[in-house]
Amino acid sequence: MTVHSYAKVVIDALAQRQETLAIAESLTAGGLGHALTRIPGASVVFLGGVIAYSDSVKIDVLGVTEKAIKEHTVVSEKVAQEMAQGVRAKFATTWGISTTGIAGPGDYQGIAAGTVWIAIVGPTSETLHLQLEGGRDQVREGAISSAMGAFARILSARD
Repeated sequence: MTVHSYAKVVIDALAQRQETLAIAESLTAGGLGHALTRIPGASVVFLGGVIAYSDSVKIDVLGVTEKAIKEHTVVSEKVAQEMAQGVRAKFATTWGISTTGIAGPGDYQGIAAGTVWIAIVGPTSETLHLQLEGGRDQVREGAISSAMGAFARILSARD
C-alpha cells in the first residue's frame, strides 16, 4: 500500500471509532502530518502535532525528560515513547504517534544514519525500530510509510 492508502485507512478507522490523534515529529519534520491532512475528513480526527526537531522542544513542549535524552539519546525507544505520550497528553487525544531518528548524512553519537524509532501510544502501544537505507529523503519517506502502515495495522487489528 502507499502512504496515501495507509493514511486513508487511519483516518477512516479513527472516524468510525470516534477516536483522535496527535503526532510528535522529529525525523519526519511534518511529513506525517502532511500525509494525514491530504485525506478528506482528517480534521475530524487529527487534532495537530508538534515538530520537535530540537531537544529543547522535546523537553519543554512534549515533556521528554532530560534523563531519557542523556541516558538513551534522542534517537531511542525511550525518547520516542515519551514524545508520543507527551503529545497525546498535550492534545488530550486517544492516540499519539512520534518519530525520531537520523536521516543522515553521517552518524550521530555513534548511531548509524537510517536509524529510526517510531512510537504509537494509545489504547494499545507499540514501538518500531528500523534501519533504513538511502539518503535523507528516502529515510524520512520510509519512516512516514512505516508509521502509517503500523498504525493502520494496529487499528485494523482492533476491529
